[in-house]
Amino acid sequence: MNEVQKDKFMKIALVVFGVIFLLVYPLGVLWPAGWVWHGGQGAYYLQMICGVYAVLGIFLIRAAKDPGANASLISFTIWSSIVHAGIMAIQALGDSMEHGHLIGDVPALFLVAAVLWFLSPAIAD
Repeated sequence: MNEVQKDKFMKIALVVFGVIFLLVYPLGVLWPAGWVWHGGQGAYYLQMICGVYAVLGIFLIRAAKDPGANASLISFTIWSSIVHAGIMAIQALGDSMEHGHLIGDVPALFLVAAVLWFLSPAIAD
C-alpha cells in the first residue's frame, strides 16, 4: 500500500474509530458483558470511561482532517489502546465474571491499535 492510500485509509479509520469511541455508552447498554466492567456497578466508573473515550473520539475525528499534524494523538491512541487492552485482558482472564471482555472491548482496542499502527508505522514508534 502506498503512502497516498495509507493516508486515505488513515482518515477513514480515524473517523470510524472516533465514532465508535463516541458510542461506548450505547455499546455498554446493548452488550454489558463485553463493554461494562464489574456488572456496571458504580455509575461513576461508566461515566468516567464514556467521558474519556468521547473526548478522544472527538479529537480522532478532528485529526482525520490532517493525520500528519496529529501524529502525537495517533501515537497516544495506539499505545494507550495497547496498554488498556493488555491490562483488561489480564484482569478478564483472572475473573470469570469478566470473560466477555475477551471478545468485546479487549480485541476492539487491540484492533484500533493494530490498524492505526499499520497505517502510520513511522509515528507509532
